Amino acid sequence: MPHHLSTADTDFEARFAALLGMKREESEDVDATVAGIIADVRARGDAAVIELTARFDRLELTPDTLAFSADEMASGIARVAAEDRAALVLAAERIRAYHERQRPTDASWVDDAGATLGWRWTAVSAAGLYVPGGQASYPSSVLMNAIPARVAGVERLVICAPTPGGVVNPLVLLAAQLSGVDTIYRIGGAQAIAALAYGTQTIAPVDKITGPGNAYVAAAKRRVFGRVGIDMIAGPSEILVIADADNDPDWIALDLLSQAEHDESAQSILITTDAAFGAAVAAAVEKRLETLTRRAIAGASWRDNGAVIVVRDLAEAAALSNRIAPEHLELCVADPEGLAEVCIHAGAIFLGQWTPEAIGDYVGGPNHVLPTARSARFSSGLSVMDFVKRTTLARMTPAALAAVGPAAERLANSESLQAHGLSVRARLDRLNEGAP
Repeated sequence: MPHHLSTADTDFEARFAALLGMKREESEDVDATVAGIIADVRARGDAAVIELTARFDRLELTPDTLAFSADEMASGIARVAAEDRAALVLAAERIRAYHERQRPTDASWVDDAGATLGWRWTAVSAAGLYVPGGQASYPSSVLMNAIPARVAGVERLVICAPTPGGVVNPLVLLAAQLSGVDTIYRIGGAQAIAALAYGTQTIAPVDKITGPGNAYVAAAKRRVFGRVGIDMIAGPSEILVIADADNDPDWIALDLLSQAEHDESAQSILITTDAAFGAAVAAAVEKRLETLTRRAIAGASWRDNGAVIVVRDLAEAAALSNRIAPEHLELCVADPEGLAEVCIHAGAIFLGQWTPEAIGDYVGGPNHVLPTARSARFSSGLSVMDFVKRTTLARMTPAALAAVGPAAERLANSESLQAHGLSVRARLDRLNEGAP
């Protein structure tokens, strides 16, 4: 049974704190294993990647077959059904249109002292995208990672997508083609992250690694950060639905299960102002579970991590939502826009009962790579901004240096950085001598 809480109960605060403090990430200690894998890949390159792929993915590769060939890509894509192709094309078009609006603009101006200041944005040169391929492979993740990178202007774009037992999802290949990906390597796990970060004889290193993965992938991304940039450390999926009684309990149940079916560590929470509605949703979840192909996974997630919370009003619901800082937040209420104004911590917000979270996973437009484990309090979902960096620009005229230079010299001397101050003073002295 999921957790049932009510803000009217005297022990609510303690139980809610316990819910927030649940450790849903992988409990096994994987860091030492990951450290060994990274060291092995750094030392042996292709040989280590090939050996680890054979061990974990039951796939024998050579340096020449680490990546899909053009013929393999073409034959795989040819197997995609016309209806699936059309759906993927629609998704790609919508995702691209949304992310094109995120392109940042350069700026330049002359301030009161006469100095020219500004900034410019440039894309990272190469990005590596990780696409899970274990329990399920996700062509939608290819689109969500690759399209923002291409929109940003990334020159070289490669994917690591494990293919356990050699099984390939042709939709992943098509998604890569639609997104403009240069190369797909059929490797996964910590060894793929290490190869992207440090390079091997066959795989050139990249500047940024994005994309979700299991505990080993997350640990590897954490370890290589600094050598390369990363998007985030992704944890188990989560959804919070705030709903009043004017909703179909079955719809809400399905929304909760849409995240529960990802994996047993996923979390689905309903906050409602109506206890009877909450009970109806819980009953609908149990009924729907009997029909799901992934009912074992979804059932374990709902049983161990799910929750139904009854609140006095929507203001209380918003306050709890901000403490949860969910990855996905559905607002199934009469005025979702108004409630969204006060729900300030969420990876993505879905407004109204006609906007299920699943739309955001595929064709909504916004990115579905989102902060988890309450990190929406301080971070954002994947975007074009993850693939660009800002360089500041400054140009001093003699007059501008005369105006602000003495203050810089003074501050440098106060920090006992003599050369700093002298580099400014030398130019000021030249101006004092009458040089232009």
